[in-house]
Amino acid sequence: MNKKDITSIEDIQLLVDTFYGRVQEDELIGPIFNEVLDGRWGEHLKKMYTFWQTILLDERTYFGSPFPPHAFLPIGAAHFERWLGLWKHTVSEFFEGEIAKEAIWRGEKMAEMFQYKIAYIQSGDSKPLY
Repeated sequence: MNKKDITSIEDIQLLVDTFYGRVQEDELIGPIFNEVLDGRWGEHLKKMYTFWQTILLDERTYFGSPFPPHAFLPIGAAHFERWLGLWKHTVSEFFEGEIAKEAIWRGEKMAEMFQYKIAYIQSGDSKPLY
């Protein structure tokens, strides 16, 4: 297969659809995603198209905050490792180039940040800002 860089919304859709198809079937993280998104997978995929389109193609189509929906999920380091492994594999399977590298880097940074924030919230040390 001839690989190319991520350059269009169609590329984003291929990436997101393939990745989340694998997530849904994964024995570790699939049950968590499937429970939370039961009956709403289509809505979630559309949101992810706009999220990655904004991040990777610099086309402002996502307006939201990605962390809050994940804040209280029962997930830890193993879940993030699996998510990131699936993400890297899917990006690398279809794409190569600068934006593909950025997609992997952004996935790594997102997993790192989400994991840190969730651990902080779960530790009970977080206090509301007044």
